[in-house]
Formats: sequence, structure tokens, C-alpha cells
Amino acid sequence: MNNTQIIPVEAVENKILLIRGQKVLLDKDLTNLYGVETFNLNKAVKRNLNRFPEDFMFRLSREEFKNLKFHFGISSLYGGKGWGGTRKLPYVFTEQGVAMLSSVLRSERAVQVNILIMRTFVKLREILS
Repeated sequence: MNNTQIIPVEAVENKILLIRGQKVLLDKDLTNLYGVETFNLNKAVKRNLNRFPEDFMFRLSREEFKNLKFHFGISSLYGGKGWGGTRKLPYVFTEQGVAMLSSVLRSERAVQVNILIMRTFVKLREILS
């Protein structure tokens, strides 16, 4: 059984947000899906920044972060863990950024989760067209 079978498609669909006119996933939501710590994901990305141009990944502005907290509620976003431990503004990853993550996170789970996420993005595009 591969790892994506334990992650329902809806769990990915519900995490995709529209920010700056792009469909994105928050770093913390991705780490929950990948089963890694946010610190480790961001560290891997920083070691490979040349693979993540602005159209693949960007940091939320304070205003965008504030709007997310207001929209989702402090305790409900990030799986009920709240925002209390967040010291830095979160990164968000576009579809291309998520695809690039599989080359930086070299686990089998990351590969399988990325396949699920890519299929979810495709499904959303089909629904919207």
C-alpha cells in the first residue's frame, strides 16, 4: 500500500488556497501531508533556492497572513494547532513549486504525496473548465 492511500483527496483539495491569483498550498499544510517538520521542509528549500523562483514559491505578506488568520480562525488553520508558534511568515507553494519539492524532499512518501497533489490540481482545473 502506498502512502497516498492513507491521505484522502479531499484533505488536499481543502488545503488549496487562492492567493495572489494563484492556487497554492501553505508550507505547514504540505509538511503535514509529507509527514515532516516545517523547519526541515524550509531548510531543504533554502538549500535549493535556485529551484524555487517567485512563481513557484513566495512568502506571505503580513496582510495576507492576517487575512488568513481572520478567514480560517486562529485555532482551525493548520490542523487545530493554531498560529501561536509561528514566528516567521509562512511560505506558499504553487503547483510548480510543489512539483519541485519532490526533487528536494527525497523520501518515497514525498513522491507519493506529490503525485496525489498533482492529480488534485489537475482535477480542480478540469472542474473549473
